[in-house]
Amino acid sequence: MNTAQTSEPLSTAPVTAFADWRDYFALLKPRVMTLVIFTAACAMVAAPGQLHPFLAFVSVLCVAVAAGAAGALNQWYEADIDALMKRTANRPLPAGRLAAGEALTFGIVLSVGSVMIMGLALNWVAAAWLAVSIGFYVFVYTMWLKRRTPQNIVIGGAAGAFPVLVGWASVAGDTPLMAWVLFGIIFLWTPPHFWALALFMEADYSKAGVPMLPVTHGLAETRRQILWYSFALVACTLVPLPGITGLAGWAYGSTAIFTGALFIAFAVQVYRSTSVSSAEMFAEKRLFKFSLFYLASLFGALVADVWLA
Repeated sequence: MNTAQTSEPLSTAPVTAFADWRDYFALLKPRVMTLVIFTAACAMVAAPGQLHPFLAFVSVLCVAVAAGAAGALNQWYEADIDALMKRTANRPLPAGRLAAGEALTFGIVLSVGSVMIMGLALNWVAAAWLAVSIGFYVFVYTMWLKRRTPQNIVIGGAAGAFPVLVGWASVAGDTPLMAWVLFGIIFLWTPPHFWALALFMEADYSKAGVPMLPVTHGLAETRRQILWYSFALVACTLVPLPGITGLAGWAYGSTAIFTGALFIAFAVQVYRSTSVSSAEMFAEKRLFKFSLFYLASLFGALVADVWLA
């Protein structure tokens, strides 16, 4: 398989149907947006200080809109490869329900609007991190890394981690050690999460010519990398524990220890797996699904610490 990539998107399908609100909503990648909103909101609760409920709502809304804007710009640029993959072929652009220019304009307007409102309503530190999060996802991950290197997910993982800095800064006006620990957790969580998906979607990525790790280095190496990143991830989650840095309480600590042990156990099962058919990759699919619960549990436990304090 030739994985050499072009840096430019190919032409999209001609528009053959009228778009409705559901197509614009699909551009926002709502499932991805949900996790971004949740982690940013939990960071807001965990940060020292308080916001008026209306300002808290505005902050969360800006994070949601910015995440959606990045998703729209990602789909604008990747319409050509989306058309080649079963998982994404019915998105509005490759399916011909939206024109590329409409998606581009939609993404730009939402990007600028979310950053400006965050700056004017909350503070410009949070707005700056919000702008960085959009720019990193669009320019660094989507346009630069994804078509060029199997490390796209590793470096690109920062894009999903920036929103916790936004959430924290919107309350506290700065980003201290705990905010960066949360950033590190999401950054290290991203490779095992997405590589688990890439293992059972390898054929799609190969067909689209995207140099995901299973395509360029094989299934066995991907499983080995998942295991090593899982160890690094769990180690990072233990940093806030009482007795280490004391940045979090025991609601978080007990959750991190218990769910971290499960994450490692599932990663070991993936490492030991020899399945080559996506239909037989039960360990890989289980790790992918559990990783979503794992991240949500960690951030939910942070909120529990605040409520129990």
